[in-house]
Amino acid sequence: MSIRLNTFYNLMGSFVPLLSSLITIPLYIGLIGEARYGILAIVWLLLGYFGLFDLGLGRATAQKIAASRDASDKERADIFWTAFLLNLALGVLGGLLVWPISYYFFDAFFKVDEGLRLEIYNAIPWLVLALPIAILSGTLTGALQGRERFFELNLVSAIGTLIFQLMPLIVANYISVDLGYLLPSVLFARFLTVIALFQRCTRHIVLGYPVLFDYTKAMLLLRFGGWVTVTSIVGPLMVILDRIIIGSTLGAKAVTYYTVPFQLAERTALIPSALTSVLFPRFSVVNSTEDNILANQAMNILIVVMTPIIALCILFIKPFLIWWVGEEFADDSALVGQVLLFGFWVNGFARVPYAQLQARGKPGLVAKCHLFEVIPYFILLYFGLNNFGLMGAAIAFTFRVLIDFILLSSLAGSFSVLLRMLFIPLIFLVVGMYISHQISDINLFIVGYIIVYFLLFLAWVWWKAPQSIKNKLVNII
Repeated sequence: MSIRLNTFYNLMGSFVPLLSSLITIPLYIGLIGEARYGILAIVWLLLGYFGLFDLGLGRATAQKIAASRDASDKERADIFWTAFLLNLALGVLGGLLVWPISYYFFDAFFKVDEGLRLEIYNAIPWLVLALPIAILSGTLTGALQGRERFFELNLVSAIGTLIFQLMPLIVANYISVDLGYLLPSVLFARFLTVIALFQRCTRHIVLGYPVLFDYTKAMLLLRFGGWVTVTSIVGPLMVILDRIIIGSTLGAKAVTYYTVPFQLAERTALIPSALTSVLFPRFSVVNSTEDNILANQAMNILIVVMTPIIALCILFIKPFLIWWVGEEFADDSALVGQVLLFGFWVNGFARVPYAQLQARGKPGLVAKCHLFEVIPYFILLYFGLNNFGLMGAAIAFTFRVLIDFILLSSLAGSFSVLLRMLFIPLIFLVVGMYISHQISDINLFIVGYIIVYFLLFLAWVWWKAPQSIKNKLVNII
C-alpha cells in the first residue's frame, strides 16, 4: 500500500473531527450551557488520557504485528488476543481505580451548583465504564496500524468521532440535557467505534483463531509498552507543567499569550504525525539498509512539504493574530509564535528517528532521551522566563526539541545526513523571519524582496521535490 496514500488517509482522519468540532462547539454551548459543556469537555479529555492506562500496549501491538508480517496467521492472532485480554484487564482495573478518584476530583476541585453536582455524581459510573472501552480502542487501532489498514482505520475513526460529537447533541435536543443522559450517549458512541474496529480486526488479523493468552508474548508486549508509557507521560507532562510555571512566574494572562500561538504552531504537527504513523509498521519489517533509505525519503518529503508551510506561518502569523484576536495580543504573541514554529519544524523531523527507534524494538532509548531532557528543560525554562519573559519560554521549548532531534537522530544513525539536508531550508526560514519584521514598513523594496524570496524558495522546493510529486503537479497543471 502506498505511503503517500496512507498518509493522506491519516490526514483526512485528523481533519474531519477538527472541522466537525468547530461546528459543534457553539451548538453545545447554546444547547446545554457553559457549565455542562465544561464537564463534558473534561470527560472527552479524560477519555483521551485514559489511553495511558494501556501501558503502551497499543503501540506495542502495532510493532509486534507489523514485525510478524511474514509469520503465520495464527502467530498474529495470538499477539492480538494476548494484547486484547491484557488491555481488557487493565481497563477493568483502571475503572475500579478511577471510580473513587472521580468522586473526589469533581467534589474537591469543581465549583458547580448543587443540582449539577448531583448530575455529575449520577454520571460517574458511566465514566468508569468508558475506561476499558477507551483502552481497548488503542489496542484495536494499533493492530490495524500493524497490518497497514489505514483507510479502514481512519474511516471508522472519523465516523466514530462524528457520532461521538453528535450523539450527545441529539440526546440533549430530544431527550434531556442532564449529564446522566449525555454521558451514556458518549459511552455508546465510543462503544460503536470499538465494535467496528474489532470487526475489522477479526477480518484482517483474528481470522477465526480462538481466544488465547500467551504469557511470553504478554511479557514482550508489556516490556515494550512500559517504555512507550514513559514517553507518553513525560512529553505531555513537560507541556502541562510549563504552563503552570509560566502562570506562577508571569501570571495567568501570560499563559494565554503563550498557549494561543503554541496551539496554532502545534497544528503543523499533523503532517509529520500522519506520515510517521504510516512509516512505523514499515520500519518494523525492513532491514537496516531499507530502513535508512525509507527514513531519508520521508525526511525529504517532510522538508519539501513542511518548510514552505512553516515559512508562510512565520511570515503571516502576526497579521493573522491581529485579524483573529487583536493587535495588542499579536504584539505580545507573534514573535513567541515564530520561535515556537521553528521548534515544531524541528520536532516534525524528530518524529522520523523516533518512529525508527521504536519500530526497531528500542523504545527504551527514546524514553531515556525524554527523561534526560526533563531537568535541563525546566532549568532553562525557569532561567528564560526570569530573564526574557515569554520569549524565554519559547526558546526553551525550541531548544529542547532541537536536543531531542539531535539525540534521536544520532541514536538512529542519521544525524550527519539530516543536518546536511536541513541546512538550506533553515536559512530560508531565518530569512523569512527577517522579512516578516519588515512587513509593517511596507514599500516597493520590501515587496520586491518578498517576491524574490518566494521565487527562490519555490525553485528550491521544486529542485528537492521527489520526481513522483513533480509528475503529479505537472499532470494537474
